Amino acid sequence: MITKNREDYLRAIFCLSENKNNEIKSMDIVDFLNVSKPAVSEMLEKLKEEKYVKKTPYSHISFTNKGFKEAKKITYKHRIVELFLKEVLNFTDKEMHEEAHLLEHAMSDKFAKKLSKFLKNPKVCPCGNKIPNIEW
Repeated sequence: MITKNREDYLRAIFCLSENKNNEIKSMDIVDFLNVSKPAVSEMLEKLKEEKYVKKTPYSHISFTNKGFKEAKKITYKHRIVELFLKEVLNFTDKEMHEEAHLLEHAMSDKFAKKLSKFLKNPKVCPCGNKIPNIEW
C-alpha cells in the first residue's frame, strides 16, 4: 500500500501538472507542499525507484502509467470529499480543504465510488477544479 506521504507528493504533481502543462520541476513541489528542497529530492528519488515518476537530473518530472493512475485516484478522492464537505456539511473553504486532505488517505475506493454516486457524479469540485474520470 502506498504511504500518505507518497500520496501527498503524487497529488501535488498531478495538481501542478494541470496548471503547468506537465512541466513540473522540484521547486514547484517545494512551493506547493511547503517542504524543503532536500525533502522533495529524497521523495522524488523514492517515487522514481518505485516507478511512480520519471525524472532525470535538471529535467521535468513526469508520471509513469502507474504513478498517473495513483495520482489521479488520490486527487479524485480529495475533490469528491471536498464537494461533500462543502455542499452537504457546509464546511468553510479552509476547513473543507484540511478535512479533505485527512480523509483522502483513509477513503477506500468503494467509499469514493459510493460518495460520488451520492453526489450525482459531479464533474467539478468546489474550488472549480475538474474531478478526474476514474476507471475502477
